[in-house]
Amino acid sequence: MPEIKSRDIAIALDMYGCPNRCRHCWLGHPSNKRLSEQDFRWAATQFRNYVRRGEKQPFINNLGVMSWVWEPDFTDDYERLYELEAELSDIKPYRFELLSIWRLARDEKYAKWAKKVGPDTCQITFFGIEETNDWFYRRRGAFQDNLIATERLLDVGIKPRWQIFLTKKIIPEVGKLLKLIDRLKLSDRVKSLGGNFDLFMHTPGPDGEARELEHLRPTLEDTRSIPSEVIESSKKHFNVEKLWYTEGELISQILTEKEDFPYAYFYPKILCFYIKNNWDVFSNMGTLEPWWELGNLRTDSLQSIFDNFESNRVLGLETIFTVSVKELAKRFGNPKSRLVYNNKDDLESLFVGRYCEQVYLNGR
Repeated sequence: MPEIKSRDIAIALDMYGCPNRCRHCWLGHPSNKRLSEQDFRWAATQFRNYVRRGEKQPFINNLGVMSWVWEPDFTDDYERLYELEAELSDIKPYRFELLSIWRLARDEKYAKWAKKVGPDTCQITFFGIEETNDWFYRRRGAFQDNLIATERLLDVGIKPRWQIFLTKKIIPEVGKLLKLIDRLKLSDRVKSLGGNFDLFMHTPGPDGEARELEHLRPTLEDTRSIPSEVIESSKKHFNVEKLWYTEGELISQILTEKEDFPYAYFYPKILCFYIKNNWDVFSNMGTLEPWWELGNLRTDSLQSIFDNFESNRVLGLETIFTVSVKELAKRFGNPKSRLVYNNKDDLESLFVGRYCEQVYLNGR
C-alpha cells in the first residue's frame, strides 16, 4: 500500500485548462472550464485543515499549491494566480522549468515577468516540423508558437530547451529540426547566456492519450536513421549509455527479475494530488484516467480520499500493488516485438493501462 511517507504535500487545481489537446498527454484533456479564486482558496483550505483520524493537529506540515495541472499561466490573470499560489503555499510556487508557450507567443510582457519569477530554463516540445507538430498538438499554429516562444525567451535571458518526442512521423524530419537549430544559432545564443543548448529526444510514455499512439512507435531499426548528434545529446541529457530498449528485451527483463511491488508507478519525490475542475481527485502516482480516481473533493471527505490512496481502494493502485507484472507481460506483451521504449517502467505502464481499461470497461 502507498503509505504517505512525508507530510510535505502538494496540490494542483485545474483552474483554467490548457490551450492544447496533445496526443501524447498522459494527463488527458481538460474541459477548460474556469474556476474562481474562491474555489482555489477553498481547495487549499481543505488540505491545510485536514486532521487525520486519531490525530489532533493538521496532517500536512508544508503545503505547496498550484493553480494549474496542464500548462502554467494559460490565463490572463496569471500574475494574480501566481501571487495566490505564493500566499496559499508554504514554499515558493512550483515552476518545473515550464511556461505557457501559447502565452509567450501572444503576450510580449509575459517573458519579462517570467524572468523575474523563474524558471531560468524553459522546455519547449516538438513533434516534428510544422504540419506534423501541429497534428500532435491538435492545434494549428503550435509550431510557429514554439519558434516565437524560443525567441522571446532568448530576448529576456531565459534559456530555451527543446524536447523532441520520437515517433515514426518525426524520424524523416529530425534533420530539418537540426537545420532549424543551426539557422537560429541556438547553441551560440544559449552559450552567450551562460549555458548550453539542451536538445533531447525520447519516446512518448504510453500513458493516457499516448496509448493511442502505439501504432506510431518506431522499431529499433527505424531509430538507426536518427542523426548521431541527437542520440548523443539525448544520452547526455538523461545521463544514460543506452536510450531505448526493444519490447522483447524489456519483457525478458520483466520475466526474469524478482517481482517487486509497486511497478511502473513509484512513490513520487513530492506527493501531489491533482484536482480536476469537476473536483475529482487523483494522485501523481498514476494518471487522470477513471481507474485512478480517489474521490471527489466536493462530495467525499478528505479522510476517505486519503484512505483510498493508502489502502489501494482504486483499481490503478490495486493493480500495481497486487497484480503480477509477469502475468501482465505474458497477457499484453509481445516478446518478439522490436518496438522501442525508454525503459521497463514505460512498458509496464502500458500493460497496466491496458489491463485497467479492460477491467474498468467490463465493470469490475
